[in-house]
Amino acid sequence: MNSADLGRRVGVPSTALFTDQYELTMVQAALKAGTADRRSVFEAFTRRLPEGRRYGVVAGIGRMLDAVENFHFDDEMLTFLREQNVVDGPTLDWLADYRFSGDIWGYPEGEVYFPGSPILRVEGSFAECVLLETVILSILNHDSAIAAAASRMSAAAGGRGLIEMGARRTHELSAVASARAAYIGGFDTTSDLAAGFRYNIPTVGTSAHAFTLLHDTERDAFRAQVDSLGRGTTLLVDTYDVAEAVRTAVEVAGTGLGAVRIDSGDLLLVAHRVRQQLDELGATGTKIVVTSDLDEYAIASLAAAPVDAYGVGTQLVTGSGQPTCSMVYKLVARAVSADPAEPLRPVAKKSLGAKTSVGGRKWAARRLDENGVAEAEVIGAGPVPAELADRQLLAELVRGGEVIAREPLDAARERHIAARSGLPMSAMQLSRGEPVIPTEYM
Repeated sequence: MNSADLGRRVGVPSTALFTDQYELTMVQAALKAGTADRRSVFEAFTRRLPEGRRYGVVAGIGRMLDAVENFHFDDEMLTFLREQNVVDGPTLDWLADYRFSGDIWGYPEGEVYFPGSPILRVEGSFAECVLLETVILSILNHDSAIAAAASRMSAAAGGRGLIEMGARRTHELSAVASARAAYIGGFDTTSDLAAGFRYNIPTVGTSAHAFTLLHDTERDAFRAQVDSLGRGTTLLVDTYDVAEAVRTAVEVAGTGLGAVRIDSGDLLLVAHRVRQQLDELGATGTKIVVTSDLDEYAIASLAAAPVDAYGVGTQLVTGSGQPTCSMVYKLVARAVSADPAEPLRPVAKKSLGAKTSVGGRKWAARRLDENGVAEAEVIGAGPVPAELADRQLLAELVRGGEVIAREPLDAARERHIAARSGLPMSAMQLSRGEPVIPTEYM
């Protein structure tokens, strides 16, 4: 994970106020108590997967690294905090000089995870680590939820093309992050140009129903599009009558027409009819793209249909019903001073109910069976067993405050394909179930 990040980190503003007020008030109180510099270890993890999911997907690591790198308080922010009486003068002075100087380890982007997996480990002083809690969780919870939905859709698509097209269904900045996460999870292209610009994701797009309605006839609309974009374009054929539109499309573009898109109706039935009609007209190479509120279940139901690509919007950018991963960021170990030689002491929340955690600075490894298939997520706070030494999952991301692990987005995408293929086959089932492998603590 040492190659250069190929994305454009242009015009990235400070991320310091992407946080909750109590992060700053904790710093103020800790500074006054003399405990702010205590060496600490925080971990991000989830206690459970979203209901029915068999595995999670780590996404947002690259964006998180950008956020940590750009987490600093400028004069305008400090003035705001002063005028709003958020923190006192000594704390404002401390914040003015803030730059994260600790270490971060984490699961590489695209890797899969399970309940308890220490997806991220942040080490440094209490004050500098606790400030990062909200922005880290905001990024990881959103991006990992989208990537998990994308992965399920990718598995259901069975190698057919996937187009992310959800920009109009979510916040404009979330749309860019969603396209990035979807690409990691297995989508091939996006309709969002900002995502293409920032992250080098391939972009696609042709026309909407409005373009057809603009023209006096459907034939005029098709001719205008083909004249402008070429015969390889994709023509939208469900504005009026699908059969008539397909016939007109082939007459205008010829048998070399790139594709037709169907955006309504009984997609299974219509796709079969359109494929038969295209073949009869000699357009045997023309592809069929379907859209219309698809999710992983709809995609799976179209497995027997002659469909070449799926365009997915709303369900993808909302996590297909699971818009967050419920990750938390907890203090798991701390020393009694800032001295690096001072031993770390495990700490953990022990409240009643499900909101308990396991203390200690942890490692994680994935144990494989005799066939090389994952059989358990193993987590421990002591020595790593020799048989798991080469199966460890945490990678060094930040050392001494410096990001050392940027990588091209395609590396995360390829890693996810490999990680998913290493899970038991039941991981690909869309029926509700438990995590596909157990989490074991040592």
